[in-house]
Amino acid sequence: MRTGAALTRLRNVTMTDVVTRFLDGAIHAFDFPDGAVADSVAVFELPTGVEPDGHDVAPDLGRAVYATGDEVVCVDRAGKALWRWGFGPGSARRAASAANCRFSADGTEVWLYLPDAMAGRGPDRWVVLSAATGDLTAAAELACAGHGGSQFAHPDGVHVLLDVGEGQDGSQVYRGRLVPDGLDVAAYPWSDRSLVDLAPDGGHFMTVHHEQEDVAFHTHPDGEVVVRVPVESFGHDPEEVYVEWAGGYLDADTAIVVLGGETEDEEEWHRHHLVDVRTGEVRGTLDTPSRDAYDVEPRGDGSWLSTDDDGRPRRHTR
Repeated sequence: MRTGAALTRLRNVTMTDVVTRFLDGAIHAFDFPDGAVADSVAVFELPTGVEPDGHDVAPDLGRAVYATGDEVVCVDRAGKALWRWGFGPGSARRAASAANCRFSADGTEVWLYLPDAMAGRGPDRWVVLSAATGDLTAAAELACAGHGGSQFAHPDGVHVLLDVGEGQDGSQVYRGRLVPDGLDVAAYPWSDRSLVDLAPDGGHFMTVHHEQEDVAFHTHPDGEVVVRVPVESFGHDPEEVYVEWAGGYLDADTAIVVLGGETEDEEEWHRHHLVDVRTGEVRGTLDTPSRDAYDVEPRGDGSWLSTDDDGRPRRHTR
């Protein structure tokens, strides 16, 4: 099991069409007006030396949030802190734990996953804050002890899905929504599947087994498995080849599934495959530049992103 890969997969999952990256001490929001080449549409300078565990940009591009080991901060384009929300007493960093913050689809809330168990602050928490003021809107304790988490905004604008990586103990997946009396959280009944992506219409989602032996596609919201595709379906020996916690929905009917392994010389390799999400049929491979197995971000519209030599996203289409 590759614990480093487990943390690498906690890539930035945006809640809007704008893509964000942390580069040269600033949070950058990118769009692609000319197709493949990224255009920086907003930049948020952070204090010198700050390297956030998680970050996001509001849908209107007017402000950004970032999480450190002990607080989440909201800043404007000038880099001025508009508000701060502290995580409470405890170790700021422990056991490679990382908080994750995301704006809601309409930009009115900030959703925050806190790996509090690893930081000695008590049970892990899922928190919703007012994006305008940083005031606490709702919070819920989670029955997990995660190293980090990824949040996925559902297209319905109501639900958010959370994948919590617990290292060798597996992964927990939750579905949350705001209700009049707080945060309503439902846990999916497994601890051995990692959430990778949501379908463009939100009707399905994609997971990879914790032991990396297969990829599966589930209905939303109940989580029923529609199709499961094991390593053998790609023509490989599951003792030698594994499914990476990477890829996602290229479009409504097709997913990018990433397989990896080692050569006889112990050099790691990876390959991107195309899979029909309705039938599980493997439809060949996708030739794309990528730094590693995780440097592919399907956008659900037939395009995907990789990273150039300067760390900027680059858009590709078939």
